[in-house]
Amino acid sequence: MAKKSSKKKADENLTREESLAKALKEIEKDFGKGALMKLGERSDQKISVIPSGSLALDVALGVGGYPRGRIIEVYGPESSGKTTLTLHAIASVQKHGGLAAFIDAEHALDPEYAAKLGVDIDNLFLSQPDTGEQGLAIAEKLISSGAIDLVVVDSVAALTPQAEIDGDMGQSFVGLQARMMSQALRKLSASINKTKTLAIFINQLREKVGVMFGSPETTPGGRALKFYSTIRIDVRKGEPLGTKEEPYGTQMKIKIVKNKVAPPFKKIIVENVFGEGISQIGELIDMASEKDIIKKGGAWYSYGDDRLGQGKEKAKVYLEEHPEVLAEIFAKVREAYEIGEEIDLKAEKENKKEEKDKDKKKKTSKKKKADKDKEEEVAEEVETDAGTETEEVIAENEELDLDLDLPLDDDE
Repeated sequence: MAKKSSKKKADENLTREESLAKALKEIEKDFGKGALMKLGERSDQKISVIPSGSLALDVALGVGGYPRGRIIEVYGPESSGKTTLTLHAIASVQKHGGLAAFIDAEHALDPEYAAKLGVDIDNLFLSQPDTGEQGLAIAEKLISSGAIDLVVVDSVAALTPQAEIDGDMGQSFVGLQARMMSQALRKLSASINKTKTLAIFINQLREKVGVMFGSPETTPGGRALKFYSTIRIDVRKGEPLGTKEEPYGTQMKIKIVKNKVAPPFKKIIVENVFGEGISQIGELIDMASEKDIIKKGGAWYSYGDDRLGQGKEKAKVYLEEHPEVLAEIFAKVREAYEIGEEIDLKAEKENKKEEKDKDKKKKTSKKKKADKDKEEEVAEEVETDAGTETEEVIAENEELDLDLDLPLDDDE
């Protein structure tokens, strides 16, 4: 009791700064380093991104790619290119040494198509869950592990609650999916931010009945995903590419509807080639032409002294056949649009592991030192106690000797 009151008294005597420093130390001890900090002192103030796989989209996003540790929603009508967009993101993550997982709730992923887009299907983690709860639980475990860089959920509309599966056909389950998504996102958001995992949710479109003004379109799964998403991307199918008789692809119209890390409402159009995905050379030619890196005179495209070809298609063929020219133009376009350096996810993980090992060694050495200090303290206490006991025995013996030396009374 005396110890508690003395501790309380000592706390009262601390200054404001000392009290805050003590509180910060206790918070760091209980919840880990970085649990509380001043906003201006944040070491990760610069947004770390993963390239989207489309240079035009990286520019439209405003930060050079998808921000890590955030939630992205990609939605649009059927066959608009939503899955294609996310497969390019997976290929980009793998290219930069990272790991990706695909939660295929629709059971519709085509491995051959994914491979054509550059996805390493041998190293892609795939789950085809039976229920919505199962799919979200798998996503949560993958994210919490901190080992996965990208998790794609395809799609929110296909995440069916267990109760709905167990129920009868035609039975109404109002708000059940929305409640499931709201609960899942509350749990996931902190882990996503902590582990710097990128989570992309693909969503479908539905129409609200009886809407007289404004857009009748909405996305299933409730409002939670709209709130938790850092970026929302609207994907639409545009005009066909090629001739009417022999089209070789379609335009993909992309609009950044919501963006918390850069100005929103940017619009881009990219070419979605059948069997190949987004034409990265095609968008590079368009972007280089805008910055006068590639000159366009009439129908001819030229780069420096090189004539690339008459018409965009011939210019694409020339760049495919001359990869050194393509790489040079690519580097100049990135510089012109101020897109930062590409991230090396593998090297980053190795550095984190080294730092973790160093911290572990430091903690072990600190513990050993603390244990040694404690042992020495105990030994000192034992010595002190032994010394005190010896002094007491000596004192008692001295008293006894004094008593024996006293003269006897006359009566005795």
